[in-house]
Amino acid sequence: MRILFADSLAESAIQRLRDGGDICVIDASLTAESLPERITGFDALVVRSTKVTAAALEAADQLGLVVRAGAGTNTIDADRAAELGIFVCNVPGRNAIAVAELAIGLMFAIDRHIAPATADLRAGDWNKQTYSKARGLFGSTLGIIGMGAIGIEVAQRASACGLKVITELRNCRTRDVRRRMADIGVAEVPDRATLLATSDIVSLHVPGGTDTIGMVNAEFLAAMKPDAVLVNTSRGEVVDEAALLAALDSTDLRAGLDVFADEPSGGIGQISSGLARHPKVTATHHIGASTEQAQTAVAEGTAEVIEAYRQGVVLDCVNLERVPNRTATLSVRHHDRVGVLACVLQELSRRHLNVANMQNRIFSGSEAAVAIIEVGGTIDDELLDALSTIEHVICASVLDTDPETAQ
Repeated sequence: MRILFADSLAESAIQRLRDGGDICVIDASLTAESLPERITGFDALVVRSTKVTAAALEAADQLGLVVRAGAGTNTIDADRAAELGIFVCNVPGRNAIAVAELAIGLMFAIDRHIAPATADLRAGDWNKQTYSKARGLFGSTLGIIGMGAIGIEVAQRASACGLKVITELRNCRTRDVRRRMADIGVAEVPDRATLLATSDIVSLHVPGGTDTIGMVNAEFLAAMKPDAVLVNTSRGEVVDEAALLAALDSTDLRAGLDVFADEPSGGIGQISSGLARHPKVTATHHIGASTEQAQTAVAEGTAEVIEAYRQGVVLDCVNLERVPNRTATLSVRHHDRVGVLACVLQELSRRHLNVANMQNRIFSGSEAAVAIIEVGGTIDDELLDALSTIEHVICASVLDTDPETAQ
């Protein structure tokens, strides 16, 4: 495949793809405006911070895959990509350890006043009495909002440091997440109000989007302990910055922030932030995922997505229907012969049954196979009889019917 890298990526991953036969073109100077002129002739596109607009997707003549070398895909027009049949995939969780390390680092830095103490020493001031005052993290309660890959890594490290870790009760958590939470010793509390009222430290690990914009508002902050610590390494827009400034001025609240609402667009620039200047804030420059370990892990994950796509498998796609629009699942066992499935699909088309999803698996020995076909429409005995009469079809049956349709 021909792959365009619009941002830099670890050389080891690029060489891995080249060794697999891919042609890799790297142009880190590309922008949202110049990408449409460059995209022609490429099968896959890899980006980190470069925006992928509808114009770029429409200018592509053979693009089938866009990979965000990271977790968030808000810089990619995934809806337009879906309309054009282009997969948008990401690499979730690969930078989780790095972000978790920074979150824990901010907790220690705030508790032990590391930033202001360093500044005083550089200025020649010795103030042991002031900087000896620390609560200590051991025995404190850490409330984590967002128990995804990063939240789990934070919980693991916090537990090892002797903190009691709690999170909100969520019935939608996967079995693997619940298992890891149990192994770490994370306790679930009934609701967010309980978490805020009982946590000495609240750490945010939620995704961006309309559901979380301004989540940390005046009401949220008022529900926290007045001497608690707020840590945000997720998204700047999650915090209502005016509300946080007011809380910092009126309570003993402190904050550790790696992200801000109005950050410079590039790696170097100027920022005018009341939060960044506030004496009760310990801040970093949106560097949570910027360790060498994380960048290598993300690059290797990106290579894995591309290699899987080359083999017909799509990993971590964000613009596919989670639940296909289907009413029944059809099973067709057949001899592994050329043209059998073409005849099956022709029969479905004749009855105006749309295929929502399909998978064909071949048994050992390559004599027989089974096609599992999710369809939208009604499967009746007449159709099953027609499919069973197709040459080399062994048996056709209905595996299940959508409950809502069956009522």
